[in-house]
Amino acid sequence: MRVNTLDEKYKSLVNDIGANGIDKKDRTGTGSRSVFGRQIRHDMWEGFPLLTTKKIYWRGVVAELVWFLRGKSDLKFLLDHKCEIWVGDAYKKYSDHYAGYEGVPDRNWFIHEIMHNEKFAQQWGDLGPIYGRQWRDWNGYYETRIKNERDKGGYLIYEKQHIPGIDQIRNLIRELKTDPDSRRLLVNAWQPEQLRDMILPPCHHGFQVWTRELTLKERFALWEKRPDKDVLDFPIGPLEDMTDAIYHNTLDQIGVQRRAISLMWHQRSADVPLGLPFNIASYGLLLEILGTIVNMVPDQLIGNLGDCHIYNNQIEGITEQLRRDSHPLPTLSINTEFWLTESGECGVGDLDAEACINAFFDDDFCNSFINDNIELIGYHSEPGIKIPLSN
Repeated sequence: MRVNTLDEKYKSLVNDIGANGIDKKDRTGTGSRSVFGRQIRHDMWEGFPLLTTKKIYWRGVVAELVWFLRGKSDLKFLLDHKCEIWVGDAYKKYSDHYAGYEGVPDRNWFIHEIMHNEKFAQQWGDLGPIYGRQWRDWNGYYETRIKNERDKGGYLIYEKQHIPGIDQIRNLIRELKTDPDSRRLLVNAWQPEQLRDMILPPCHHGFQVWTRELTLKERFALWEKRPDKDVLDFPIGPLEDMTDAIYHNTLDQIGVQRRAISLMWHQRSADVPLGLPFNIASYGLLLEILGTIVNMVPDQLIGNLGDCHIYNNQIEGITEQLRRDSHPLPTLSINTEFWLTESGECGVGDLDAEACINAFFDDDFCNSFINDNIELIGYHSEPGIKIPLSN
């Protein structure tokens, strides 16, 4: 049975806020209790980091991360995949804009219009250059230009032209493949010049990746866990002729990973009862995806947290969660059968890392990934808890 230390570390952080936190005002007017400068660590060898003391909306975790990797900021994509976590911020912007008017439509009407009214979605469903837009198009922007043409009424035709920025995720993948020991494996989402255009400045504003070579013992342990272990022959020679180098080369021949990959993210603001469990799972999933693409084993997941807070209206829910027992952590399986390989085909040889990360630009690939190609195995949790979100 896998040991679940993650839920206990999470509970420890909650208790820390209760014992040592300071009562503070916040932008939402709700009020909160806060501590500053904490860290949460998880060993990915223990299992996938999805809290079990309450049910986490897994589909929402997957849909949002795929949305980031698409480099998009359209609310409709999330709603198409039954993920409403960004609706509150978008609806607040809409309702604040019409504050003072009579009969401002409610949230359900707003969601319906985003889903079915393209012009409305373009105006109110674009959340600005947040997260994925910075990950995949750092400092990119749209410029309105006049075409040297007129419409049938004689009016000048305007067009919106994209001025591309830097694809940090693609650069990260390239660096992992060519220089995995680099100390520059970073992705940043905090772009001060564009903060005013964002629906909400990024709470988790950057992450760093670090890799290492696996020991021979670790590689043999991976071999022992493979489902095809009893089908494939282990091409081993006489024991007296074997050296560590020969063992490593032999494991290379049968596709056992050589390196482990770790990820550390940085978060300025952590809504501990509601947002943080989601963030932990999201970066755990990102680490799994990156590891799959570059053929490395997920190792350590580390969150550096700035302002860790519990809102006053969340105390009842988080108190209930503290009373609950935890369950063993689940495992994750990513089906790469239809991912492009270096051979140019699917399912033959090593994955084409750049083609795989660029596949997230494709709608069909994203839909298939969310619905069919990722499986959470053995997730058992306590029931969900209704905890308010403060926008």
